[in-house]
Amino acid sequence: MRAMLLRASGPVERDPLEAVDVPAPVPGPGEVRLTISACGLCHTDLHEVEGELPPPKLPVVPGHQIVGIVEARGEGARRFAVGERVGVPWLHWTCGACAACRRGDENLCDGVRFTGYHVDGGYATHAVAPEAFAYRLPPGLADAQAAPLLCAGIIGYRALCLADVKPGERLGLFGFGASAHIAIQVARFWGCEVWVFTRASEHRALAKALGASWVGGADAEPPGLLDRAISFAPAGSVIPLALAKLRKGGTLALAGIHLDRVPEMPYTLLYGERTLRSVTASTRRDAEALLDLAARIPIKTEVEVFPLKEANAALQRLKASRIRGAAVLRIAP
Repeated sequence: MRAMLLRASGPVERDPLEAVDVPAPVPGPGEVRLTISACGLCHTDLHEVEGELPPPKLPVVPGHQIVGIVEARGEGARRFAVGERVGVPWLHWTCGACAACRRGDENLCDGVRFTGYHVDGGYATHAVAPEAFAYRLPPGLADAQAAPLLCAGIIGYRALCLADVKPGERLGLFGFGASAHIAIQVARFWGCEVWVFTRASEHRALAKALGASWVGGADAEPPGLLDRAISFAPAGSVIPLALAKLRKGGTLALAGIHLDRVPEMPYTLLYGERTLRSVTASTRRDAEALLDLAARIPIKTEVEVFPLKEANAALQRLKASRIRGAAVLRIAP
């Protein structure tokens, strides 16, 4: 199979992903092998490739927003038929036995494994995944449009839930990339007023087109206070700026997997029973709920598509905030 392989982390400007030909993986018990048609790019991939999240396995094939067709099934795998389209997300496997799994918090599993991080992912023509952690996709979405749902969409949905967003409330989104551009569609479906805080003029235009009633920079003064907020930015400097815009009793959720630092800030920003919480991966329940919403709303993803061999260039554009919506690799075996 053809794959973009990471042998050692390094600045994405140095093209650390290498195009290679390697044997296609063999599905084990309970696993399916996919012929991949599309794989979304994520900021987590960027953090992994550049070493801010050192991958536990090297070499590794990144990518965890995989859309493909089941071409082979391992022993006992019967959930999907050969030829069926499925999606594979960040959550690859959980033990089902630790305290977190037993209480239903499988995203906090002690032995959790993630796609494209602990195991090879979707920057390739083929991949294997446990069938219990794969999903049928909404039929109305093309492969490239479906791919961003599998992490950007799921994490955005979980962030909305952990921010305690209620229908009709005023929500602030800090950063407006792949995840935020899906989360705003869910929030608007719930009848929320959405304010978006982002620097890039193109991102502001997309936010307005998707229903934001106010847009500005993170340091701008909006016309009122927020009930809830989500920060998708990997910059800790956004935290005090967001908290200062939050009403008493409001919640700020941090949706990124990596944050450069948590800055020192006055306690008055938290006082008044404001809540600050992290979002850590996701559960299968989150994936199922988001995919159901995607079909009902229906969610329309904005994507920029790149061939597999241009994965380095696509990540460079992602790093420079030059992607409108989400970046997706189109993969032909």
